[in-house]
Amino acid sequence: MISKRIVLKFPHRLADQPIVCNLVKYFDLEFNILKAYIIPKEEGLLILGLSGEEGNYNKGINYLKELGVIVQSLSQGIIQNSTRCTHCGVCITVCPTQALILDSHTRKVHFYENKCIACELCLPACPLRAMEVHY
Repeated sequence: MISKRIVLKFPHRLADQPIVCNLVKYFDLEFNILKAYIIPKEEGLLILGLSGEEGNYNKGINYLKELGVIVQSLSQGIIQNSTRCTHCGVCITVCPTQALILDSHTRKVHFYENKCIACELCLPACPLRAMEVHY
């Protein structure tokens, strides 16, 4: 069994296609939509938790790529810019998944991308814009 959080970027021509439905129907995958931006005549963005048997998962990802969907790991989407971060801790208060934690010994903010759901609440909260999104 494999479970990953992924970002899907797809062209507007696919916006009305049952892409996620087909992942369930043809590849027996389970999904959880974490975020979706679909604007007519523009690129769509879908952030999913996707899981299933490894072979089916890989076939599903190949299906997406063959359609022209750009697939990337969610961990590539949100980053902590360490050169900007002053470790003030403001971002910690808004993070619903505790992906941002203040180390009590070093007094530094640590970002755990495996816990991040890309809610983007940390982006406006950070006064120095040290949290960045790269989809």
